[in-house]
Order: sequence, then structure tokens, then C-alpha cells
Amino acid sequence: MLKQLTVRNFALVEALDLAFAPGLTVITGESGAGKSILLSAFELVLGARAASAAIRPGAAACEVTAEFDLADHPAAAAYLDEHGLEDPSDDPAEAGRCLVRRVAASGRSRAFINGSPVNLSTLQSLCDPLVEVHGQHAHRSLLDRGVQLALLDDYGGVSDLAASVRRAFHAWQEKCAERDAAEARIRAAEQRLDLLRYQVEELRELALGEGEFEELELRHKRLAAAGEIRATLGAHAGALEEQLIAHLSRMAADLDAIDDAHPALTASRERMHAAQVEAEEALAEMREYLEAVPDDAAALTEAERRLDAIHDIARKHRVLPAGLSAHAATLEAELAGLAANEEGLAEVAAAAAAAEASYRDMAGRLSEARATAAEGFATDVGTVMAELRLTGASMRLAFAPSQTERGLETVEYQVATNPKYPAAPLATIASGGELARIALAIEVVAAQRSYLPCLVLDEADVGIGGTTADQLGRMLRRLARHTQVICVTHAPQVAALGDTHLLARKTEHQDTEIIPLGPDARVEELSRMLAGRRITAETRAYARTLLSGLGETAEAELS
Repeated sequence: MLKQLTVRNFALVEALDLAFAPGLTVITGESGAGKSILLSAFELVLGARAASAAIRPGAAACEVTAEFDLADHPAAAAYLDEHGLEDPSDDPAEAGRCLVRRVAASGRSRAFINGSPVNLSTLQSLCDPLVEVHGQHAHRSLLDRGVQLALLDDYGGVSDLAASVRRAFHAWQEKCAERDAAEARIRAAEQRLDLLRYQVEELRELALGEGEFEELELRHKRLAAAGEIRATLGAHAGALEEQLIAHLSRMAADLDAIDDAHPALTASRERMHAAQVEAEEALAEMREYLEAVPDDAAALTEAERRLDAIHDIARKHRVLPAGLSAHAATLEAELAGLAANEEGLAEVAAAAAAAEASYRDMAGRLSEARATAAEGFATDVGTVMAELRLTGASMRLAFAPSQTERGLETVEYQVATNPKYPAAPLATIASGGELARIALAIEVVAAQRSYLPCLVLDEADVGIGGTTADQLGRMLRRLARHTQVICVTHAPQVAALGDTHLLARKTEHQDTEIIPLGPDARVEELSRMLAGRRITAETRAYARTLLSGLGETAEAELS
């Protein structure tokens, strides 16, 4: 329920602190006193668009804070916990408290829940299930098929199921979007896929090994120069063996024959022997190399053929021959990815089908619940319309197949205000005054069955007076047994039935203030509502009679 509303610098309100109690709270006052300003401030803190005209002249910003008690609303408490917006207070006396604040300055506004900044969507998601504001033109929203379905779901107690259907529908649509995107990717890749398969097959046939091209180039170079290499190295090997090594051998022998221990001679002998060893090893390695350079024309032809094939494919793929191996790996990976997309499509399509089945299952159960609730809803609305002096009026619900986040049907409220004529849609059958009363009847019936903690009515008694106003007041009082009802009213019959009575009035500075009324002040206010400015003993007596009826109503409710 709503416990407190604090307003600062909103329109004609400089400062306002209002405490609200359970039951039926009525707000009265002369026209222009600021009753609707209070409702506008309340709508602002619930997430309505912030208009610059709402800021009090001379003030930089306006601020509205609402305190709710969520002790009996576990869904709202769970929402706060899920989003990390719990009340930071550890005081047990404040358990269940939730502070919602809205600050509006010129051109921008900010929202807070329990001191944490939030966006409007989060604010509205929290507040929408807590408060329903039925303004003077609320009957216009009643013409919306979505609103009509929501009210029926409230009455049928299936609002949670409807929310699950909405989530299932969006989950299904997301899976369908994933499936469609996968199909689009595959269609776009079909031509690329054919080319990839051809290119990959071509590279697989080439079967180029890692480092093969570099090794092949070296071998080809060696084979191409094999004859020249063999002739050159053959001549040098002969000269090395016959001349240099033989000469080094004789010189080493001659040095060894000198009988002298001079250090220079000793060093020379060592180097000469080393030179002889080096020359012999060089000759051995040269002969080993000559054996590795075969004069093989067939091997040369095969190397040239292989290199030509590699160069041809490299040109076709527009890469360097040395990069063909890496290029082949890239194409293989791309082909595998596209093939995986084809395989994954079946999985995504299956997920979309499963999400659709889940949606249809829940939506089917919702349809059954709606069909079950429809007759009772229409009957109860008809009863309340009769209480509001819409004699002979009746309502029926016409369903039409659909497939949206709201379920598998739409609903249209059809009303007959005269039993001689068939029921027709609200927009075509009801006059403005009748439509306002029909809308009120529907709201009241839906609220009686819903989990709505607070219902705010702005002049719901427009065009209603006398006995009908008394019936309306008693109806609201019955509703207020389980739903907090705050009602701005001009009807003394309704005002007299409130558990709490607030008065909106202008101060000497033309500001709006709202004050609670005690018993005597309440008699005076009801007298004003009955007789205007000419309050007499008779109007006071009638006001007391209306208030005494409150006691009778309470006794009847208890019995």
C-alpha cells in the first residue's frame, strides 16, 4: 500500500507531506483547489512524462517521493532483490519499505528506487503492479484491446500466467530470429560454399606439405645446376687431392725432419698438420656433396612439373607459393564453419520449434482460463453497472483468434445499454457519461479479484449523483477491504463513506495544501459540498446524517 507521498515545488504545491492509511481515502475540495495536481504529482513518481510546466515558478526542479509498504507484495520485493534495489535500512520497523523518488528539472528527469538511480522502464516495472490510476479520461484507454485483456486476466487471477505467456512469446521470437539469421547466412553463403568446396578440393589434390615448396625450390636449383656443379667440383677435388694435399704432406714431413725445439717451428709444424687435416676433410665433404648431386634428368623434370603446379594454383588463389599451406588451412576452417552453420540450422530450428510449443502450451492454458472467467466477469460487471444506475445494461466478451505476446486471442468488450438492442463495442454503443460509468464498473470488478494493492480514482463520480453516488461510495468501500482506494470526489455521498478524509484548498498565497479532516471539519466540508458557500443548520444536519450512514455501512459490512 501507499504510506506516504512527499511533494516539493510541483506546480502550485510548494511542500506537501501526506500520510495514507488502508481502506478508502477520499480527497475533496473546491474546483481549482489542486486535487488533480496531487494526482499529477503521483503519476509523475510512477513514471509519467515530466513536463516543464510541472515545476513550480521560480524553482529549479520539482521532486515527488512515494513510500510503499511491500510487506504483503512478495513479487515487488523479489523484483527489488533481483535488481539490487532493496532498502538499505537494517531497522526491523522499516521492513518492506520502498521509497520511489522522481526529480524533474527543465528538460530532464531522474528516477530513484531506495536511493539508487534507475531508468524509467525499471521504475514503471516496479510501480505498475502496485498502483492503478483511473483518471477522468481512463475510459479512453479501456477501448484498447490490450487493456481489456489485462483486466480480464486480473479478474481471472491469471496475470502471472499472462506474464509467462508474454515471456514465452518473446523467447520464441528470439529463437525464430536466430533461425532466420542462420538461414540467411546459409543462403548468402551458398555461392561462397560452392567456390570454397572447389578451392579446398583443388588444394587437397595438390597436397602441398608444410615447407615442401622451399625444399622443392632448393632441390630444383641443385638438379638444374647438377652438371656444372659436378664438373667444377670434380676438377677442384682432383687438384685438391693431387696438388694441395700432396704438397701439404711433403711440407709437414720436411718440418718434422728439422731437429729444433724452437717455439715458432713447433707452432708451424702444428698448423701445417692442421692444414693437411682440414684439406683432407674438405675433400671428403666435397665428395659427399658430389654424391648428393645426381645427374638425374627425370628428377629435374618431376621437380619442374611440381613447381609449375604450385605456381599455377598460387596465382589462381592470389597468394605467394610459400603461403599456400596457410591459405589452405584458412579455407578448410572457413568451409568447416559454413558446414557447421548448415548443421547448426537444424539445432536452432529445433529450439525455435520447442519455444513455439512452450508458448502455445502456456497460451492454450491462458485461453482456457480466459474463457472460464469471461462469463463471470461479464455477469459481475453487469451487476455493478446496475448498481451505478445503468439499468438494463449488460456486457459480453467477444474473442477473436490472434497470436501475439498477449496470447492466442484478442477480446472485445461489447455492451448493450438497452436490452432491445444487441451488444456492440464500447466505442460505438456508449455515450461519454455511460462510458465513464462502464469503465468504472469494469475497473472495480477487475480490482476485486486482482492483487492490485492500490487503486487511485480521479473524479470517478463525474455525472453521478444522488442514490447512484451513494451506491458508488458503498462499492468503493467494499473494494477497500482488500485494496487501498484513494478517490478524488465531488460527491458528498462518496466523501461521507471514506475511512479517511483529506481536503485540498488554496492558501492565502494561492498555493495548494492538503490536510486531514477531523469529525467537525468533515461535517463542514460535506456541508459545503451539499450547499456550496451557503452552509446552514439543515446542510450540517444532512452532512451528519451522511456520516452516520458510514457507521451503518460499517455495521453492515461486519455483519
